[in-house]
Amino acid sequence: MKTFTSIAAAVIACSFAAGHAQAAPAAPVKNIVLVHGAFADGSSWAKVIRILQARGYHATAVQIPLTSFADDVAATNRALAAQTGPVILVGHSWGGAVITETGVDPKVVGLVYVAAFGPDTGEVVGDIGKAYPPPPAFTAPIVDKEGFMTLPTDAVVKHFASDLPPDEARVVAATQGPVNVSAFATKVSNVAWKTKPSWYIVSKLDGAIAPDEERFFAKRMKATTTELATSHVPMLSKPNDVAAVIMDAAAKAPH
Repeated sequence: MKTFTSIAAAVIACSFAAGHAQAAPAAPVKNIVLVHGAFADGSSWAKVIRILQARGYHATAVQIPLTSFADDVAATNRALAAQTGPVILVGHSWGGAVITETGVDPKVVGLVYVAAFGPDTGEVVGDIGKAYPPPPAFTAPIVDKEGFMTLPTDAVVKHFASDLPPDEARVVAATQGPVNVSAFATKVSNVAWKTKPSWYIVSKLDGAIAPDEERFFAKRMKATTTELATSHVPMLSKPNDVAAVIMDAAAKAPH
């Protein structure tokens, strides 16, 4: 009788432990791929990357060339192909259009939009914002003879990165990546946010994309939304808050 009782207790204990093992939450996604926006490069994620790396995440900043939508998509797809395991794909500004297209990759389990475009099928990226007040950052853009656009330093300091110290904002202006204006005539072929869970950071003081336009994108994609009192570059002015949203996505995205 004692032996039977001991065996029964052991079986119950094993079943209890197995049940708890099955109920244990999945470990957070560890691969984070970050896509910068226009007038930037991968270093715009530097502050966020340091935070993510300190927490054990594997972060990759894609260097999209900004020469065309197709080229930016190709660069992002190469970065995704290099990842092992599930990925949280993050896009800032123009990078939102890129992750909308590339986020259908099976490795991608969640999307994070940071003050970013979130186009739907058939929408021209450059036309979506026409329903909103003109962004002050684009009052006097500079377009060269080959069709590449940059922003004047004054526009970057006052409107694009207005919540950064002026000396830091001037560095943003000096290191900006020119974008081919043809990119803004893009229509996406794939819309990843329709099938993947999304998170969205609205920049309430944004001078490059109207905050209400950002809210429109977030609401349409049914994103988990965070609003920050930041300019167009929250990853530089509030990197801890941006990293927190990315880590929330990594913890909650099904995989």
